[in-house]
Amino acid sequence: MSEQLSHLDSEGRARMVDVSAKADTTRVAVAAGELRTTAEVVRLVRADDMPKADVLATARIAGIAGAKKTSELIPLCHQLSLSSVRVNFGFTADAITIEATAKTKGPTGVEMEALTAVAVAGLTLHDMVKAVDPAAELTGVRLLTKDGGKRGHWERGQDDAPEHRAAPGDPAEHSHAHHPTGGEPDVRRDGSPEGSRTAVVVVASTGAAAGTRVDKTGPVLVDWLTGQGFSVRGPLVYADAEIAAGLADALTGAPGLIITTGGTGASPTDATPEATLAVLDRELPGVAETIRLRGTATFPLAALSRGVAGLAGRTVIVNLPGSPGGVRDGIAVLEPLLDHLLAQVAGGGSHD
Repeated sequence: MSEQLSHLDSEGRARMVDVSAKADTTRVAVAAGELRTTAEVVRLVRADDMPKADVLATARIAGIAGAKKTSELIPLCHQLSLSSVRVNFGFTADAITIEATAKTKGPTGVEMEALTAVAVAGLTLHDMVKAVDPAAELTGVRLLTKDGGKRGHWERGQDDAPEHRAAPGDPAEHSHAHHPTGGEPDVRRDGSPEGSRTAVVVVASTGAAAGTRVDKTGPVLVDWLTGQGFSVRGPLVYADAEIAAGLADALTGAPGLIITTGGTGASPTDATPEATLAVLDRELPGVAETIRLRGTATFPLAALSRGVAGLAGRTVIVNLPGSPGGVRDGIAVLEPLLDHLLAQVAGGGSHD
């Protein structure tokens, strides 16, 4: 890691970094934060029952607008042509989580744009809940991952030594990237590879994406995965028609595990299995079938689920139905399998 601040010249004066000699590459950054508040505020926001209506939609738009204004707010940031900014929210018992993904193609990164989107979205949430909870606290604004440019892939918690970075010039969106170290993964005490303990939860729900219904599946999966020792992104909520974009978002940074809920039925709008199959390299049919069998033991209509499971590079992807019961069935099947499965995928377990 450089021991000099890039925004200071040799005499210690502030400067804008000259990036004219850098190559244009696709660059993606993901940032996160949370608004800590009360359980009552969380309930009100999830029910969209605040005095200022449509809380999440307003905060999402504010975050996107903030990202676009970053160079005006942060003096030494370059003006960027942003190709995409996404802001997603999740809930815990006493917090609203915020995650922003910014993307561009150019000679410099979009970390500040992603961070600004989180900060502005969080401040907007604070403004909208302060009448109920003036003590709400925006905290934990941080960069999670970045891709593109000379350094390739970086993620929070990863050793920043050069041998732990992707090769120069690698594309930003390694949906099927190898382990970031380029070698064998480190192994945890429980036998699972260190890099495998990252997970993303994706919810396919047109109603939840529009704010007209409350998703009751994503938070359950986040809580369960966190309890299993995973670092979790999400839940990322996408309309059924946008689930392919949701999977592309989730694959950014090549997490060890992606679990989706919703969009697995026979409705014309249910597209999660098709979107998943489009990114899989290999299927794990036994996992999907076992989840279906467990569901049909108590709920015969579970047989209609078309969910699939498989591998996109070293990322395990599992589709679950969009119901609390379907998620419970999925958790029951996955819990005894996950450590061994992730170890196998990363090369640290038996391949019998």
